[in-house]
Amino acid sequence: MKSYRGNAIAAGVLFILCSAASILSIVPLGATVGAPVNFATLAGSANAVVMTALIEFVWAASGMGIVIALYPVLRLFSPTLALGSVVARVVENVVILIGTISLLTLLTVSQQAAGSADTTSFQATGDALVAVREWASADFVAGLAFVVGTFMYNYVMYRSRLVPRWLSGWGLVGAVLTLVAIGYAGFTQDFGFTTVNSVLMAPIGLQEMVLAVWLIAKGFNPSSARSIAPSAVPSMTP
Repeated sequence: MKSYRGNAIAAGVLFILCSAASILSIVPLGATVGAPVNFATLAGSANAVVMTALIEFVWAASGMGIVIALYPVLRLFSPTLALGSVVARVVENVVILIGTISLLTLLTVSQQAAGSADTTSFQATGDALVAVREWASADFVAGLAFVVGTFMYNYVMYRSRLVPRWLSGWGLVGAVLTLVAIGYAGFTQDFGFTTVNSVLMAPIGLQEMVLAVWLIAKGFNPSSARSIAPSAVPSMTP
């Protein structure tokens, strides 16, 4: 089987970059954004808002890059699930960028409100933009797409033994726990790094880092070629 070493290294690096960006995205603003919106504070944090948007762009781009790097390998084992994982994670990261656009729009509204004697007329718009950002976040809509994509590619890797089964199986369990966390966040509308969300999402976060290191250091298991019918893999070399 072709080693696809470059794909493995690229996916591993992108896993690390995506996770780092998702964590760093909360640093510039901290708890500045929330409803009811404090327009004066947010208007004075323009640089932090722009920095957050740039970090979130890196987060979204690297998240999409992961499945693009994995796709040429996964499609050899299951074209349908491979394509499904790409679509799901692209949807996830497009939704993340919708949240980013909401934040940038909120900055503009805050600047307008800060220069107005009466901010009442801006409050509903500001709070609505915060709500869009919260529901679009990795804690709900984007998170649901993430779970679908993550489950698909870990399932393919589990069945094909592209990586050790304990590692891909860990990813499957982590995806299920993440779904529970998303359900909790949705029903309680308790978004962000809460204790419950952090505990339930920790397994998939740790699994992605271990998977990243494995892909960079060892790559895909070439012996998994034995599970593919030769006629189904025209790109494989003897």
